[in-house]
Amino acid sequence: MDRCPHPNELDLKRIERRISERQRYRYVSPEVHAIENGYEIRSPCCSRNIDKTGGTIDIARMEYGQESKRWRLYRKMHVEGQWLLHAEYETLSALLNELNLDPERRFWQ
Repeated sequence: MDRCPHPNELDLKRIERRISERQRYRYVSPEVHAIENGYEIRSPCCSRNIDKTGGTIDIARMEYGQESKRWRLYRKMHVEGQWLLHAEYETLSALLNELNLDPERRFWQ
């Protein structure tokens, strides 16, 4: 099997640029980190809904399925401390559109 093309520096920068267009919590500076087969976004918790001290929390995890050739978007279940699969996407761009809109506040809490 070929090596997974993710993470890579180009898409990491692309994600950083795109999440600056998000609808919620535009006044915080999220960080994008490379993980095995994808990326993870962490951000200060300015709403204090999750972390009363405003510490850094997990926002989203994006993993590329080498065999499926699809992107998986996960959201953090903070009480349980687990990642939950939110949806799968054909493209990274479609995934980022969903993450930026977040109409139900499942990511940017």
